[in-house]
Amino acid sequence: MTEVRVPTLGESVTEATVATWFKKPGDAVAVDEMLCELETDKVTVEVPAPSAGVMGDIVAAEGDTVGVNALLANIVAGDAAAAAPAPAAEAAPAAASGGSVDVMVPTLGESVTEATVSSWFKAVGDTVKQDEMLCELETDKVSVEVPAPTSGVLTEITAAEGATVDASAKLAVISASGVVASTPAAVAAAPAPASNKDVENAPSANKLMAEKGIDPTSVQGSGRDGRIMKEDVAGAAAPVAAAVAAVAPAVAPAAAPRAPVSTDDAAREERVKMTRLRQTIARRLKDSQNTAAMLTTYNEVDMGEVMALRNQYKDQFEKKHGVRLGFMSFFTKACCHALREVPEVNAEIDGTDIVYKNFVHMGVAAGTPTGLVVPVIRDADAMSFAEIEKAIAEKGRRARDGKLSMAEMQGGTFTLSNGGVYGSLMSSPILNPPQSGILGMHKIQDRPMAINGEVVIRPMMYLALSYDHRIVDGKGAVTFLVRVKEALEDPRRLLMDL
Repeated sequence: MTEVRVPTLGESVTEATVATWFKKPGDAVAVDEMLCELETDKVTVEVPAPSAGVMGDIVAAEGDTVGVNALLANIVAGDAAAAAPAPAAEAAPAAASGGSVDVMVPTLGESVTEATVSSWFKAVGDTVKQDEMLCELETDKVSVEVPAPTSGVLTEITAAEGATVDASAKLAVISASGVVASTPAAVAAAPAPASNKDVENAPSANKLMAEKGIDPTSVQGSGRDGRIMKEDVAGAAAPVAAAVAAVAPAVAPAAAPRAPVSTDDAAREERVKMTRLRQTIARRLKDSQNTAAMLTTYNEVDMGEVMALRNQYKDQFEKKHGVRLGFMSFFTKACCHALREVPEVNAEIDGTDIVYKNFVHMGVAAGTPTGLVVPVIRDADAMSFAEIEKAIAEKGRRARDGKLSMAEMQGGTFTLSNGGVYGSLMSSPILNPPQSGILGMHKIQDRPMAINGEVVIRPMMYLALSYDHRIVDGKGAVTFLVRVKEALEDPRRLLMDL
């Protein structure tokens, strides 16, 4: 018997969620055939079969959270029917033969671990057909409709509207027998008789109706599916107050003017659960601030020579190499040049040791729809301009598509962060631990500069180097930044290795 275990997930990643099993107990598997897919807060990891055989028992089911080296399943040799336990579908009676089928939360997508039940289209006791929509879930990205896995009768709802469910939760039960389970969850999911509606009103609206003594049936809801919102109750309260005032005894003392009902700020807020990727970004950035003695030094660079060189050769460059000539290759080359002179910026601290890297694995920060990632271009110091541009383009495309592997985001020694693409004029980048340096690039902006006693307009960019002051002194940081500035203002220095 061969054990299938969670592979190494990457630097600082300690757990993953089992997203999908491609094999079930009893299936034959070949060496390196994909068995399952794990989702971390950064990427999706496929788990191959370590040996050929028959799929035995699955220890970690879909939706389970597992740590590094945790046991996922077993592979055994021999006949498939004899080697593995009976599949779950055979162990339990099918719905068609009078059994029940659980309705589970479907796969929600990478980095999405929970959802909110927004609407039920069916009630307990309703007949449903296979693939008929039962309910709708809302995540921080999309709405997901949940179809019926089989035909039968909806006998139990275990997650009512408004409930937050994780990726492996049970939503309901469908039975062919039609016997409705008398459970608290089923009762809670049934429509409240007082309102004669199948939708839940806003909590603030229920509270206000109770305070005002307003019958919910007399309020017209403006929310989704007719939900009563607080504004609807406030509008209905005005005629009621006027009617009460009209029938009040004439001798009654005049009531003090009542302040209008203030708008509930909470009703105008939107609360969205942070994704696992966003939680990891937040944790790592805060850890960086807490651990490193981080300091930032600034300079500015005249981009005129680089822009002129790029404009002169960009068409020939793209025709020959099949990739556009951008600014990132110039900055990568300039940084590699400066790191050779100031190696501590390319080093890291390991306990009481300083580890100097005699190579440059350049991290290039990239914004994606799910958050910030930093793919690494390995041995960037040995690459040509064309190789660097091709690598940046390919990594950026994979980052936007969510296809980066853990290996592609590990081992960086220095990082470039280009906030200028978003219009940033100045910022202080945060270190990407365990690295000791990160260069922030910014927007190129025409500014008046004094050159040889004359004021001229030049395309200028602010540069910001954040560094770990535990290993990099101020002299080294300033020297590094000056060398980058010199290489960009006179790109010929890169050719002459000056």
